[in-house]
Amino acid sequence: MAEIVWYPGHMAKAKRLIKESLPNIDMVIELLDARAPISSTNPDFKNLFCGKPTLTLLTKCTLADPEQTKRFESALRGAGREVIAIDCKSGQGIKNIQGGIKTLMREKLERDAARGIKRPIRAMVAGITNVGKSTLINTISGTKKAVAQDRPGVTRHNSRISVPSLNLELTDTPGILWHKFDDELVGIKLACLGSIKDEILDTLDLSCRLIGLIRENYAGCLQERFNIEISEEDSDYDIFEKIGRRRGFLRAGGVIDEDRAAGVILDEFRGGKIGRITLDRV
Repeated sequence: MAEIVWYPGHMAKAKRLIKESLPNIDMVIELLDARAPISSTNPDFKNLFCGKPTLTLLTKCTLADPEQTKRFESALRGAGREVIAIDCKSGQGIKNIQGGIKTLMREKLERDAARGIKRPIRAMVAGITNVGKSTLINTISGTKKAVAQDRPGVTRHNSRISVPSLNLELTDTPGILWHKFDDELVGIKLACLGSIKDEILDTLDLSCRLIGLIRENYAGCLQERFNIEISEEDSDYDIFEKIGRRRGFLRAGGVIDEDRAAGVILDEFRGGKIGRITLDRV
């Protein structure tokens, strides 16, 4: 795949806005995609949020391999992090967020109570593009104040949403990627998740790379979903062609409609229709 030029100017601005907001923030709620918790970790956040208590949420967990999610939860807790696997659509794990916040902010809450101070906990919701920040805010606030769409780059400005029932004030932030992927595979995985706009990608190449990632540990999911047989001799493009032919994505002369097939493969992975798949490994 050709090098992805994906770092638009608004991300640099978003990073600056986050820095400016941090002095007024008590804690950070960092969202990682449960299907790729390592790849969706922005390395810039370690320094950016240094010193701030951080609750880690593994989002979209019902789309991920449950066994792998448990392993990632265990690994993150072993590293001293407070972590909860959640899914906003099903509601899984959402009720545990308040407990996680109270655990992280126990000293502050006790200190405020001793002084008779009643002030909401100010939490910044942060993560890469299309990881589900606005959806999370709308879910726990019971409103639609945060603009949520299943595509990257929708939120462009910091905004604050009050959640009185949880004694919270949430700051929604734009999704931020980092300036350069040291590992090309990280960029591929993020593109597969939809964290990079499809318009700037070669979706044929990307869909073949996705097939390669899936067949590594979940070949059975590809065979079952698309009703095809996969042999060890098949290249990723061979499998792509089998999927296209099985779905009837053909042009005149029996040629595969590559754009249509690529779009369907990516969409069905992102929607969890191929199966519960995790691209990263602990």
